[in-house]
Amino acid sequence: MSKIELNVNLFSKRLGIVYDAWNNAQKDDDYSSISEAGALLLVAGDTAGEDEPIRKGTAFQTWLLGFEFPSTFLMFEKNRLSILCSASKAKILSQLKNSNAPVPIELFVQAKAKEPPTNAIPQFLEVYTSFDRVATLIKEQHSGKLVDDWNKSVSETDKKPALVDMAPAVASFLAVKDQEELKSIRIAAALTSTLLSHYIAPKLETILDREAKISHETFATQIEARIGYGEDEKAKGPDMKVWSKGRGLNDMDWGSTEFCYPPIIQSQSTSTGYDLSPVAESSQDDISHKGVLLVAVGMRYKSYCANVGRSFIVDPSKEQEAIYSLLVALQSEVLSRMKQGVHSKELYQFALSYVREKKPELESHFVKNIGHGMGMEFRDASYLLSPKNNRKLRANMVLNLVLGFTGLEEGGKKYALQLVDTVLVGADKSSCLTLGAKSVKDTLFFLNQDEAQGQSSKAPVKKAPTAKNGANGNPSPMKNKTAGGKVLRNKTRSAAQEESVQSMTAKIAEHQRELHGRLHQEGLVRFSEGGGGLGGKEGKGWRRFQSYKGEAGLPHEVETLRIFVDRKAQTVVLPVHGYAVPFHINTIKNVIKTDEGEFTYLRVNFQTPGQLAGRKEDTPFEDPDATFIRSITYRSPDGHRFDTISKQITDLKKEVTKREQQKKEMADVIEQDTLLEVKGRRPTKLPEVFVRPALDGKRLPGEVEIHQNGLRYQSPMGSQKIDILFSNVKHLFFQPCDHELLVIIHIHLKAPIMIGKKKAHDVQFYREASDVQFDETGNRKRKYRYGDEDELELEQQERKRRQMLNKEFKLFSEKIAEAATASVLTFSPLQRPALTLFQTGDTLEPDIPFRELSFEGVPFRTNVRLQPTTECLVHLSDPPFLVVTLSDIEIASLERVQFGLKQFDMVLIFKDFTKSPLHINSIPSAQLDDVKNWLDSVDIPLSEGPVNLNWGPIMKTINEDPYEFFQQGGWSFLGGAAAGEESEADDESDTESEFEAESAEMESSESSQAESDYDDGSDASDDEGSGSDFGSDESEGDDWDELERKAANADKKRAEVSAGHDSDDSDRPKKASRSKPKPKTKTNGKR
Repeated sequence: MSKIELNVNLFSKRLGIVYDAWNNAQKDDDYSSISEAGALLLVAGDTAGEDEPIRKGTAFQTWLLGFEFPSTFLMFEKNRLSILCSASKAKILSQLKNSNAPVPIELFVQAKAKEPPTNAIPQFLEVYTSFDRVATLIKEQHSGKLVDDWNKSVSETDKKPALVDMAPAVASFLAVKDQEELKSIRIAAALTSTLLSHYIAPKLETILDREAKISHETFATQIEARIGYGEDEKAKGPDMKVWSKGRGLNDMDWGSTEFCYPPIIQSQSTSTGYDLSPVAESSQDDISHKGVLLVAVGMRYKSYCANVGRSFIVDPSKEQEAIYSLLVALQSEVLSRMKQGVHSKELYQFALSYVREKKPELESHFVKNIGHGMGMEFRDASYLLSPKNNRKLRANMVLNLVLGFTGLEEGGKKYALQLVDTVLVGADKSSCLTLGAKSVKDTLFFLNQDEAQGQSSKAPVKKAPTAKNGANGNPSPMKNKTAGGKVLRNKTRSAAQEESVQSMTAKIAEHQRELHGRLHQEGLVRFSEGGGGLGGKEGKGWRRFQSYKGEAGLPHEVETLRIFVDRKAQTVVLPVHGYAVPFHINTIKNVIKTDEGEFTYLRVNFQTPGQLAGRKEDTPFEDPDATFIRSITYRSPDGHRFDTISKQITDLKKEVTKREQQKKEMADVIEQDTLLEVKGRRPTKLPEVFVRPALDGKRLPGEVEIHQNGLRYQSPMGSQKIDILFSNVKHLFFQPCDHELLVIIHIHLKAPIMIGKKKAHDVQFYREASDVQFDETGNRKRKYRYGDEDELELEQQERKRRQMLNKEFKLFSEKIAEAATASVLTFSPLQRPALTLFQTGDTLEPDIPFRELSFEGVPFRTNVRLQPTTECLVHLSDPPFLVVTLSDIEIASLERVQFGLKQFDMVLIFKDFTKSPLHINSIPSAQLDDVKNWLDSVDIPLSEGPVNLNWGPIMKTINEDPYEFFQQGGWSFLGGAAAGEESEADDESDTESEFEAESAEMESSESSQAESDYDDGSDASDDEGSGSDFGSDESEGDDWDELERKAANADKKRAEVSAGHDSDDSDRPKKASRSKPKPKTKTNGKR
């Protein structure tokens, strides 16, 4: 226990707060209860049960000491602090004697169990009885051996001091939070908000959409399981799929995270009715799929609480919409008036008068109080926001603001509404620490148009699988606004009906405007002076080079005063005015040898500022204003020697440059920790698999083993192995062998590792799906069977073999995920739950590519099929592999998007501007709409342009000053129209008449496209028919205007109905060849 370190500085600061308030208690009404007390006694008995709420005394002790110390008494006297405790606790508390406390500290130490008793209790009792009045927490009852001995000793003494309740004063000590406390509360609020926005709300929407039968209690249990459950081998860690979407939740101490109370779910089917208090329970009744649903969840981080409560209404009436809108407006008004110096009762009276003014009939249904103080205690009644409490609010207090109405009635059924948030009091106004699912758009659910009219659809609309959440952590709007679902979210009923007739193009445009606006605001915050942005000020540093430590280190060859190349010291020694002057090879730019007549000239050029040397022009110098030697020239009749010297210097320069490049390339390679092998049982294995990158030697299949903290690939002979730790795994993919030759388990690493002599970011385990050992021509079955029966049997066997491979590999990938989640280490320094630390790795889940959303492109040098997954865009079938994490993408730029071009390019710019953008070239234009829909569905901002941009200079400009870049408009320069107009202006004179002749044609084409956007009555058969008509009309010889209109209609319908289908532009009528304008930027897709 002596290893526990107390924060003595924080203790001294907080103890000073206590004594300052006590000494000035007569001037402040909040501390009037202790103004006449001679001492303050804080009693702590045995640890309370897990189900009991935290006591004020426990909170006070933890706030002061940093830990909970059971069976410990603290006596605050005017001139000292006396502590009665056991010997083991005294070793820890003795650290406080070395602090700068405002009063001295004295320890009264009890004897150990087997040792003779000490006089600690009698001495402590003597101090206690020396006072006439002692303040303590009268209402708290404690138990334990020390408490029993104390009560017995007090009862036997003749003189007993008068006791007064110090609970109001303790509440004031704890009410105002310092920065350390606010940090924990903000994390607790972020946990609560993330759970609400990214699990509870989407899950509740799914339950309503599918009309799933699930009880309130079961849903509450599922919510509670997000922080992990179970013990030992069966323990399951926190659900990082949910928590990774929250801000500031990366370096969490999950052992210090818990729920304040079991999550509360209520609907109109709850047998006990609606209850807004935190002691309500989720019943075993099934959740009702209509009416009002109430959700309340509170979380505690490092003992500090945060709470949130929401109301969701399915198919609300106009009255219910108005009441909920009143709650949202009321909260905004209360927050503006909640500030330092305001009395609690004034806030309640204002809220009640606001309700009385807006809707007088709701006054009798308004809650009896609108919140309470919160910190370590979930509910501090001393700061109850009620009509009778006269206590003042202070800055940096944290309150639980509870607004609601009870006993409301709609359609003969009772219901209630609530809006609960954790609030930080400020000097001028207050702000909410908990966010999410508050607006009318997020909390009101409307039936779609068919259901509202009483019609039932027999065949639900088929939805293409999309990512569950956007790359930026927000639920995809494609999911929330799918017309095939039963429940739709929108602002009002009329807007929900209008949404069914909006085109997909209009939806994407509207959503993209929101994404671009959010991206611009985040960029300004991210790169502002206080937002952690570098502002492009960090550049290359000056590197010092030392050839020799002194003259003694010079080689003896310099005595001849001839040019000498010292490969060992990486130095060229040049004679200058009779002296041997060494120059490190890094100071030399190049050497040039020329022959003129009888002499040979050798010029040595040095690195100097101001040279336009391409990418190296920004090479830093220690003092750029110093005088530099640009070159030195030597003349000699011995041309053969100068040839040798020139070759030696050039070779040394190449060797050093190559070595530096290799060192830079290997800079991010990590050395993994030791793999902990499974003991006591055989590890789970996947046999007969190949690995990529391949190991040295003959290509033979090996096996993959799952151990405690990672994976091990073992070669067949056991001579080579690859270890991969779970802590270094960023993504885990399983790609089935459907439409593929291989079944794959692919691992993308956080940091590269060395495999052989090469570094690897990805490790892949695969097995070939085809049976190469089966000989079709020489098999005996083939000899005696004729017809197609044998071929059908072989096809069935092939399908069955592929299904078994998929099942085997998928099961193994799930076992990898379970093993990674179960890697939990537990440390118990005090063998008490309050001081137990859990360390868990990130939760892994196998990610499966969506082949139906795939598209072709050229990310490297070959055309490959790129497949989106839930969190990434991948190509896994052949090396080089491609794994792009969607959350790392800042914006996607679609280039060469022009009518008549069969292909376009996509450039992905990463949030880390120092990384080069990723170019994916030559994507078929037929898949443009599919790519745009997918990017929009995962919340990635996109832009279109007719030409390729030179991203090297663009990114260099951005990196020089990112904040200035966002201040000047950010990514708004990517607007495709402006770029197109600029490029067309160059050759306007050459093509003026041609473009004028086509103006009417383009207008008619655009008008036909606009009409097709709203044409929802077409089906697949109509599109096939229109396609065949288009071909027949072409043979009859239509004019260009007619062909343009039909081509536009055919393209639009083909994109809407056959999403993902590869169409060829060759079956369209070709436009007349024209001279194309020459843009200033590159127009080809090559890099």
